[in-house]
Amino acid sequence: MNSLKTGVTLKPTIISVLLILTVVLIGSPVMAGQTEKPVIYIHDGAIDEYVSYLMLSTMEEVDLKGVIIVNADCIDIPAVNTQWKFQQFTGQTDVPLALSRARGWNPFPWSFREQSIEQGEIDALKDYGPSPDYPSGEKLLRKLLTEAIDEKRPVTLLVNCPLTPLYMVLSEHPELEAGIKKLVWMGGAIDVPGNLGSPPVIPKQVANDRAEWNVFWDPSSTAWVFENTSFPIVEFPLDITDSAQITEKFLSGLKNQGKSYKYSELAYESYSIITSLTKADQSSYEMWDVLTTTYLARPDIYTKSSELNLSVVTTGKLQGALQKDPDGREVKVMFEFDRDPYYDYVLKQLKRS
Repeated sequence: MNSLKTGVTLKPTIISVLLILTVVLIGSPVMAGQTEKPVIYIHDGAIDEYVSYLMLSTMEEVDLKGVIIVNADCIDIPAVNTQWKFQQFTGQTDVPLALSRARGWNPFPWSFREQSIEQGEIDALKDYGPSPDYPSGEKLLRKLLTEAIDEKRPVTLLVNCPLTPLYMVLSEHPELEAGIKKLVWMGGAIDVPGNLGSPPVIPKQVANDRAEWNVFWDPSSTAWVFENTSFPIVEFPLDITDSAQITEKFLSGLKNQGKSYKYSELAYESYSIITSLTKADQSSYEMWDVLTTTYLARPDIYTKSSELNLSVVTTGKLQGALQKDPDGREVKVMFEFDRDPYYDYVLKQLKRS
């Protein structure tokens, strides 16, 4: 029996109910920590990838452990500076930021990469400064995976770029795979053409019609990850991202929301870099990365997937292509999603001020 100072006596069962109600009303840090997904975000500084970070910062389901920039579809220092400006914008300066030392085999065109400079100069980011330092992305990844193992809380890797940093770390420290719960990856093309020749910025003799850029940049590292790891891979190839266009309706919604919500304003200014290009250039741009990122919070939006065994072509004319192979790595490949719920969710999440 427990007596309060008022002299009223409460039975243990009533006290238990009150304690439960208190937890419900004020929240429990332990329970909250258990329901969040620890996530490491690795990307290469394309416009849609920064908007993906903006989306991550709004997701209550995500506990963002770190961000690593890869010098692939970007220019290294401007790309890190832009990411840091985004983190200042969202108030996540406590999230570690690092620059990978990864190097690719087939470089992205400069016309793609320079957009990371323009991204960092938009009006919505004008009040924020550059990153104070550029620590090693691989060192940060090793640290975060070690912590994940020690805390018995494996991370989800969200990778919207080539897999080279993962290869660099796990090939030297295979024991760190125990810190990875799964890989969610934007990359590859299965039953649709690749995107090397759209727009036509590399020689047609090189631009095979099967490869996608995130594999083509470093086919050997992708092959190594497929062949030497065992964590689940959820892949978002061009087969699904081809349907995630930056539509006029979506842009109009962002623009209207931007009058009241600063996250929408930032996303609209970011995508306006693309809409300012010629019609031909715009036609090749999709929400590859935001579509992939949304899966972390709303897997119910994705309506069709298949378990496929895949291998990577590493040499010759078709290097960078993924091919179905009965002896290849089993991958969960996403193929379709509900468009209206997807766009509605993105717009809703960007209603932040």
